[in-house]
Amino acid sequence: MPTSPTPASTEPATVPPEVPRQARHHPTVDAAAPQRGAAGPKGVLLPAAIVLIIGSIFVSVYLAAFHAPRPHRLPVAVVGTAQHSRQIAAGLEHGLPGGFAVRHYGQETAARAAVEDRTVYAAYLADAEDGPELLYAGANGPSVTSTVTEAFSSLARAEGHTLAPKDVVPAAAGDTRSMSVFYAAFGVVLAGYLFGMMTYQMAPRLHLRARMLSLALFSVLGGVIVALLTGSLAFGALPGPFLGTAGVIALMAAAVGSATMVFMRLFGPVGMPLASVVLLILGNSTSGGTLPAAYLPDWLHPLSHILPVGVGVRAVQGLSHFHNDGLTQGIVVLTAWTVLCAAVVYWRDVHAPRRRAAV
Repeated sequence: MPTSPTPASTEPATVPPEVPRQARHHPTVDAAAPQRGAAGPKGVLLPAAIVLIIGSIFVSVYLAAFHAPRPHRLPVAVVGTAQHSRQIAAGLEHGLPGGFAVRHYGQETAARAAVEDRTVYAAYLADAEDGPELLYAGANGPSVTSTVTEAFSSLARAEGHTLAPKDVVPAAAGDTRSMSVFYAAFGVVLAGYLFGMMTYQMAPRLHLRARMLSLALFSVLGGVIVALLTGSLAFGALPGPFLGTAGVIALMAAAVGSATMVFMRLFGPVGMPLASVVLLILGNSTSGGTLPAAYLPDWLHPLSHILPVGVGVRAVQGLSHFHNDGLTQGIVVLTAWTVLCAAVVYWRDVHAPRRRAAV
């Protein structure tokens, strides 16, 4: 007599009985599935070509900026009669054509204040009692100091005098060559670039709010860490107020991080090399951390007022040495970068998918 089938005998033969029922309705991911990307000759040549192109751009840009640096209309002051100012301006133009933009000041106090807030980079006191003096800011770095002292020393010798230079804004004791702001900025830009890249590589499905929270956390902590390292508690390289320095650095980190996210979302894999060229190469070479923007070639000079690192470096230098020179511009430009880039990321990650789903 035939017996009735048991429940186990009615299961499909291809499904092992020991597999839980809820797992039988979920497809299994093939761990051996091939990864998408370049293969064959393209896979061999493309990485080498991209890296060589980026390296060539790096070498070309840095050589163009620094292989033979010279000032272009570097603002300087002359205190004396108007006629004497014109004579000195003519002498500077003869010695270094196009190198200086001479501004006439009637009083030493006004010229000194201009040096201290970096309206000018040096002030020549033509009618000083003990002979001509030169007020300069050592915090601008040895290259600027050398440029202005050599130029004005030649003029003083031509008049039969010996120039007496006087440093009215010396560099910090922990930053004798005024290079710390460049290295700090380079580190912040590199960190922002890596964050913007890795946030999509390591957490591609993260919601926008969580991704913006991660950006804010990275930026604030980055600002605090850099301010601690460069401040009096560590190297004593940037003597500006802690909160101000941390705030500017945080804004710089947010601007670079969000900009890298935009490059990644708009251009995909190509966004990584594009971001490295714009933010790392062009940004750091025009930052003014090694030489003021006035030393840059004409085609690079405008970038120092647009890219995040240039305005950030000037703001940090202003906080540390020059009566907040560049601080307002830095805050406005860095905030604009962050807000606009966040809006682009929102459009790309949230708004555009919603519109496609609605259609």
